[in-house]
Amino acid sequence: MQAPQRMMPGGTGKAQVWQRGTGWAKRATQASHSGCEGQARQTAHWPGMMALALARSSLNIGSIYSWQATRSLPHLHPIPMPDDRPPTIDPAAAQRWARAAPAASPWLHEEVAQRMEDRLQWIRLAPRAWAHWEPVRGGLKAQELLRRRYPDAECFLIEEQAGRAAAAAKAGVAPWWSPARWTGGGVHAGAPPDAGVQMLWANMALHQSADPQALIARWHRALATDGFLMFSCLGPDSLRELRGLYQALGWPAPGHDFTDMHDWGDMLVHAGFAEPVMDMERIVLTYESPARLLAELRELGRNLHPARFPALRGRQWKKRLEDALVQHLASPADGGRLRLTFEIIYGHALKPAPKVRLAAQSAVSLQDMRAMLRGADGQR
Repeated sequence: MQAPQRMMPGGTGKAQVWQRGTGWAKRATQASHSGCEGQARQTAHWPGMMALALARSSLNIGSIYSWQATRSLPHLHPIPMPDDRPPTIDPAAAQRWARAAPAASPWLHEEVAQRMEDRLQWIRLAPRAWAHWEPVRGGLKAQELLRRRYPDAECFLIEEQAGRAAAAAKAGVAPWWSPARWTGGGVHAGAPPDAGVQMLWANMALHQSADPQALIARWHRALATDGFLMFSCLGPDSLRELRGLYQALGWPAPGHDFTDMHDWGDMLVHAGFAEPVMDMERIVLTYESPARLLAELRELGRNLHPARFPALRGRQWKKRLEDALVQHLASPADGGRLRLTFEIIYGHALKPAPKVRLAAQSAVSLQDMRAMLRGADGQR
């Protein structure tokens, strides 16, 4: 079994990484898929997951698993980052998909959200208020889990598309006759004020953003000092079987490239977050037919690559694709079912008290000044 690898930042401003190699995803169990009869799921789980989590907590590596230790760490100044958007995402296509995505939570998103929610047990801070970024696509079942974990915390549901905003409000706000409406923290449809929450939860959204650095900056503004970000997204190993198939057939890429977790960590530091910690796992799903596999992919997203097929394809092309999927993705070990890999990246990071570079003239916002004064008072 391959041992975990850790990268400590020291004074470089780089992200901390806790990376599980492929050897950590050997044991597979079947997971059900609601609403899809006959669609068995083979999901790779973590051997010794509890031992790994406990070991990470006891290492005291300056993450939010050890809250008080983190408060004494100096804030690293943002490292230089290019302003270029991801070169393989078409912004217009990303915007169209953001508007057209159905008001439903894909199965994979719910599964990832459940695994990410389990990580919250190692975080000592209980937020007074938290924000759920795009809860409909990110997972409405996860919304229930988070409300049970933080029953007294205010919750903000952030959906920018009208149709999904209505679905989020309907699912997240209790009816007037429910006792839940009058107990615990309130649920609000809409974005919180700047620095208004202590946790921001964003599940499976970052990899579809045409301007991820701007999105991360928005998350940073929403968080209060000492608040933390929890997010997940797809990694570069996702759909590797499908990418190899398209390449062998001489077709354009089936999807845009996904960013590596090391780069996500650097973007977080550049945005002003402190000590981001990243880890990953690979989940292998199996499908009984090409039709089920393609339906799953349509539910998860669209091809946002600028060099994708420029026009619609016909029935003959679809038939060729389905035949190729059976030929190249079928696994004898799984009874001929089609295998597809998804790399899942998990990340979390703190928003530290702001620290201003000294110069002949320095400008500090009123919000940052208040945060620095509160931090100074706490250290006396």
